[in-house]
Amino acid sequence: MKIAFVGKGGSGKTTLSSLFIRHLAASGAPVVAIDADINQHLGAALGLDEAEAAGLPAMGDRLALIKDYLRGTNPRIGAADSMIKTTPPGEGSRLLRVCEKNPVYDACARPVELDGGDVRLMVTGPFTEADLGVACYHSKTGAVELCLNHLVDGPDEYVVVDMTAGSDSFASGLFTRFDITFLVAEPTRKGVSVYRQYKEYAQDFGVELKVVGNKVRGDDGGDDLDFLRAEVGDDLLVTVGHSDWVRAMEKGRPPRFERLEDANHRALRALRTAADATYELRDWERYTRQMVHFHLKNARSWGNERHGVDLAAQVDPGFVLGEGVATLA
Repeated sequence: MKIAFVGKGGSGKTTLSSLFIRHLAASGAPVVAIDADINQHLGAALGLDEAEAAGLPAMGDRLALIKDYLRGTNPRIGAADSMIKTTPPGEGSRLLRVCEKNPVYDACARPVELDGGDVRLMVTGPFTEADLGVACYHSKTGAVELCLNHLVDGPDEYVVVDMTAGSDSFASGLFTRFDITFLVAEPTRKGVSVYRQYKEYAQDFGVELKVVGNKVRGDDGGDDLDFLRAEVGDDLLVTVGHSDWVRAMEKGRPPRFERLEDANHRALRALRTAADATYELRDWERYTRQMVHFHLKNARSWGNERHGVDLAAQVDPGFVLGEGVATLA
């Protein structure tokens, strides 16, 4: 399952995504975790120290390798460097699986040992001083979108992406690449403003959106819970309150994950149940159609001019991504 965590800056989305990753790993499920946030804090939230987190290989710096591998023998792609972030797979393309060894994982993923298991962690890379004035952050997240376009995942396999804050993912088709999106919202007007943006933008694309209320006070949620229910209605899935376990983790001294508060363990189980339920709703034809839609849109907007070719020719009209599609050896 492909799962996104979104929300405004400071909402706690990175903390909650890291807790969900730990929850999945503790059950023995295979997990690929991707930090696509401009602030790059997921590694630290998973227990890496500052030097370890800074030393993670950036996907954005290895984009040429990613393109060359995914291109495979696809005859519709004349050269790997003509691939853009939205390029869809076709006959001859190499596809990615969650549980496999491949050059993309070798170059970009690093194992992170958690007390309940281990996960593969990939990061887009930080927005550096050299990028200022000459690049936007979507040049970093483009590597994530390209990989998700070529990813085939099955039941009980998880790709969890900590997205950049706000609604920036709508600048490309990245927001349509997930089975479910968890929007982390505080019980404030600012906290639910990103929800309204996401709901409006995503409603025409069949995006499965659920709200996780965070920093909710009181054992029964009280006024905070009433506020969230009034603002987001049935999209509110679960709420999370104060956590001594999280506070200890943020101090660099996390207890064993099994000691996370019972209420928060229940909340994480609810997230997984909601994610697993979307498997039966999968529509690979729609998924492929949406990636083609955004590819053609990006080609017309800037891609054709930049590369000097008609990138619409990269679309294989008879190809549908899905679990039955063979990966090129």
